[in-house]
Amino acid sequence: MANPSSFDITSSVDLQEVDNALNQARKEVAQRYDFKGSRAAIDFSRADNNVTLTAADEFKMNALMEIVQGRMVRRGVPVKNLKPGPIEQAGGNTVRRVITLQQGIPSDTARSIVKFLKDRKLRKVQVAIQADQVRVSSVSKDELQEAMRLLREQDFGLALQYGNYRS
Repeated sequence: MANPSSFDITSSVDLQEVDNALNQARKEVAQRYDFKGSRAAIDFSRADNNVTLTAADEFKMNALMEIVQGRMVRRGVPVKNLKPGPIEQAGGNTVRRVITLQQGIPSDTARSIVKFLKDRKLRKVQVAIQADQVRVSSVSKDELQEAMRLLREQDFGLALQYGNYRS
């Protein structure tokens, strides 16, 4: 019997690239004419995996969000892993929005990935949830490639990365 091959499905964000993108966004905000004389701030907390945007009003908040998303895309940070919270009132006539960076695959999304692969009835493919990642294993490398192709076509609301391929 052949040894099973496997790969891991993960979802993560490179925090250094997020930091670089946010620094570029801060520079752009400082230079833009529509933000001159108004309050706008971008704060990044690595420990909490979140970004806090503060702006003078809701219009400027939307513009700030567009700047941040544009810089994230340019730096290769998956925008699907940004989970923006509601716009809420803050002190000093400003509004605040907290954006959470999704690290790892949540358990409900992992279950939907497992269900998706089980429903495709791929022969000899086993799927297991391991903490915040999903491992797919099979004796057949062709079946693993088919599983990877099917997963790339499906949208689970996160940017999925496929790695740790073992044969």
